Amino acid sequence: MRAKNKKETVVKNRLLLLEDDTNLSETVCEFLESKGYEVLPVYDGEEAEEKMYEGAFDLLLLDVNVPVLNGFELLKKRRNEGDTTPAIFLTSLNAIEDLEHGYASGCDDYLRKPFALKELLFRIESLLRREFFHPQTTHIVIHETMTYDLQTHQLFSDNHPIQLQNKEAKLLKLFLQKKNEIISHETLMSHVWTYEEQGSDEALRTYIKNLRKLIGKEHIVSIKKLGYKFTL
Repeated sequence: MRAKNKKETVVKNRLLLLEDDTNLSETVCEFLESKGYEVLPVYDGEEAEEKMYEGAFDLLLLDVNVPVLNGFELLKKRRNEGDTTPAIFLTSLNAIEDLEHGYASGCDDYLRKPFALKELLFRIESLLRREFFHPQTTHIVIHETMTYDLQTHQLFSDNHPIQLQNKEAKLLKLFLQKKNEIISHETLMSHVWTYEEQGSDEALRTYIKNLRKLIGKEHIVSIKKLGYKFTL
């Protein structure tokens, strides 16, 4: 097993914030970043769509009445393209028809403006916990001496944190979110590398090899010509 290191790799949840009110955008970004999130602000629907194609996000925060492409249309389009990223609408629209439209577009939650920042934080944390389908616990047991903390996204062996490279940590999180599912090479590549980075199959295999050494080869199964499956 790799030697333990006091320095910890922290994988921050990556959020996309679509909000054309620059003051509100700045306020929300500063608050969420102070809580340990990485937030990418965008100001119109077209820019938001471009960023979604360029890289993966853990959660989407979408205003509705924004320039070019409104939030409802944007999310509906992404859902039709197979994007299942959790999404919260942040909007001043408060009619029941708007609420119905929002959920019909594929959102997971709907928060009316003005809202308290703490309430937004609670909604975000609730949705992110749901990604793992373990609402009663804060840890996933990989085997008797190894656990994964859902709140800190940290791997532990005998209650000691294990140092992971950033991309190894991203891979492990994705595997745990989609355990027992076959994950394609393309999905793994797009999740681990951003649009600006140059990933490779060889690098992906290296990171997976490193994870296998840590958590056990039997947990990450190679499915010929399809991808990988994580099992517990």
